[in-house]
Amino acid sequence: MSGSGSTSGAGTRHCDVLVAGGGPAGCAAALSLVRAGAEVVIVTPVVSPGWRVGESLAPTARPLLQRLGVLDRIAADGHAPCHGNLAAWGEDALSVAGCQFGPYGDGWHLDRARFDAALLQAALAGGAGRHAGRVRSVRRQQDRWQVTTDDGSVLRAGHLVDATGRAARPARRAGAGLVRSDHLIAVAGLLGAPRAAAAELERTSLVESTPWGWWYTAPLPGGERIVMAMTDADLVTDLHLLDPGVWWAQMQLAGHIRDRTARWEGPPRRLRVLAAGSACASPAAGPGWVAVGDAATATDPLAARGIVTALATGLVAARAILADRAGETGALDAYARRIAAVHAEYLNARTAQYRREQRWDTPFWRRRH
Repeated sequence: MSGSGSTSGAGTRHCDVLVAGGGPAGCAAALSLVRAGAEVVIVTPVVSPGWRVGESLAPTARPLLQRLGVLDRIAADGHAPCHGNLAAWGEDALSVAGCQFGPYGDGWHLDRARFDAALLQAALAGGAGRHAGRVRSVRRQQDRWQVTTDDGSVLRAGHLVDATGRAARPARRAGAGLVRSDHLIAVAGLLGAPRAAAAELERTSLVESTPWGWWYTAPLPGGERIVMAMTDADLVTDLHLLDPGVWWAQMQLAGHIRDRTARWEGPPRRLRVLAAGSACASPAAGPGWVAVGDAATATDPLAARGIVTALATGLVAARAILADRAGETGALDAYARRIAAVHAEYLNARTAQYRREQRWDTPFWRRRH
């Protein structure tokens, strides 16, 4: 089939590479592959206009976006600058990690839906095709993948990229295991515009630890603010954090978070629960397939590396697929070993970071010390 245009509806189609998932990891892989001449189809649902949790993007993403040819577009797309991160961790006082003196300058507070849409549009403009839907089943048949989507369509591809996120269902159907290290979740609330006009919003993210986990907040480009309570899934019920009123009252107990959100009305009308635990696909690649982004290595938001890892794994996975298509044996196994090493390094760094907080002997912290 042609690599350009959108596809939907029943029928069997063929391509070189099928990318399951249209987020940053999948689009990074697709962009690299189509530029190397591969016919690529991205299977991704039509994005709803509803609220999506925004994220801060570290400045280390800049060279990756440059390699993808989208840096100028992202820089001009209305995302707010992020000057650094503040944390009350291991002590009451705030510590500061600024971006200004790093090699890449500021990061961004993202309008996440706009960011994802820009990457997808770049991939489609580069020549990737799109099939609107979700992957329902995957099976290997005569050295090709046969993928069935939720509308009954059948697509066949020589290589499969799992960019579906933490659940990594296509990778697991291809034979990977999913190794979970914890059951961290985020209970997220979106605060609307501040009730009083501000001279200037604080363009930094903020983390503050508590006896049962930690809080995170960051401004969004439109004046809204994202606030997330991070704890383990089994602790949420006793904390009653799914009740917006309790969630808001707990937030008032975290002094730095309370001060940062003082100009916003609360509690939010609704909260969203998001998986935020650490996990990796094992292996992250096999004959004819690779996992990228969270499907390959899902990290704690404390590490602030989710989108950067998504872009990087998409780029590296594309190279591995191109090498495999060119007959280089071992390219996909090498990718899997690289992902395993990256995830092991991340777990060591995560342990060191959590051990810096020693003020509380509670279930959340005992599990991490």
